[in-house]
Amino acid sequence: MSTRFIALACLSLLPLAAGAADAVNAAAVRAAVDRAIQPLMAQHDVPGMAVAVTVDGQTLFFNYGEASKQEHKPVTENTLFELGSVSKTITATLACYAQGLGKLSFADHPGQYVPQLKGSPIDRASMLELGTYTPGGLPQQFPDDVETDAQVLAYFRAWRPDAAPGTLRRYSNPSLGLFGHATARALGVGFADAVEGGLFPTLGLKHSHIRVPAGAMGDYAWGYDKTGRPVRVSPGPFDAETYGVKASAADVIRFVQLNIDATGLAEPMRRAIDCTHTGYFRIGDTVQGLGWEQYRAPVTLAALQAGNSTKMSAEPNLAVRLAPPQAPPPGTLFNKTGATRGFGAYVLFVPERRAGVVMLANKNYPISARVEAAYSILGQLTP
Repeated sequence: MSTRFIALACLSLLPLAAGAADAVNAAAVRAAVDRAIQPLMAQHDVPGMAVAVTVDGQTLFFNYGEASKQEHKPVTENTLFELGSVSKTITATLACYAQGLGKLSFADHPGQYVPQLKGSPIDRASMLELGTYTPGGLPQQFPDDVETDAQVLAYFRAWRPDAAPGTLRRYSNPSLGLFGHATARALGVGFADAVEGGLFPTLGLKHSHIRVPAGAMGDYAWGYDKTGRPVRVSPGPFDAETYGVKASAADVIRFVQLNIDATGLAEPMRRAIDCTHTGYFRIGDTVQGLGWEQYRAPVTLAALQAGNSTKMSAEPNLAVRLAPPQAPPPGTLFNKTGATRGFGAYVLFVPERRAGVVMLANKNYPISARVEAAYSILGQLTP
């Protein structure tokens, strides 16, 4: 059997709830993870994966394959993977934190923080609408010829909406990127500085970066493109805000645990986590919050696949505003996918079940395969 299918499981050093160690059968969880992950890696030729599972406060890690095929370096729970759009959940948490500090309001408009956009069509949208991809039809990506800060501002000033703000959801890096950029402006610091110097330490994330320092480069996995070439993410407009986080499975599962139970955090960070769980728009069976996408119980695999389909990510969809915004009902499932040219990530969790799954890979393999595998693993964690 290939070394890519050797899975290593270990218990985390995080505090466990009373009795949690007895409640989780690590061997059974490992068997469930192996059943889901090994065929997936074989089918899609994935060089390496880090999988982390949390249930009832206990964490288990399962590491497969290689972080670098050139150096034959094995994946560990501390290997850094590019999170792609899972980074948007970090941006949303920062924005909710800034709101909790009184630095911004989601009812404000971007021109308040980016004066060059004041009075332009994009300024008709609210910060909330930017953060939920509903400002009126911004595309999924910037045009290829938009590269510099000046070109980004010129693009937004020239942009014309397809719909009224708050009526159409179109998944968009420009939309979420401007949301994050304006948040950093409201805080009076650069976005990367706000995250690396403030948010990550407050959340206790020790192996997460936007700008990977020299001392951590040895942990940074190589991604592999469709041809098998080693690649890493390239800079682009609002890259830090939308797809720029590199993190370990150990840190991402800690972030998931804090989303499951934030009581150990001080205010206003605890409220910031809760803020990202608020639902603002319904799009079919999906509820769009800030960063996370939500599904009401009972959640079927078909509904989860539809919510993570190309129709949702690449096409405009009718958005129904939830008035007032809704706290998640019991049993709500939260998830987010992410990818760069050489990496693929998926995160899902159900707070009421105190269970979650993190899957980080150094290849951008199909989202449908990620969803199916994670859904299968989650189903084995709790009744």
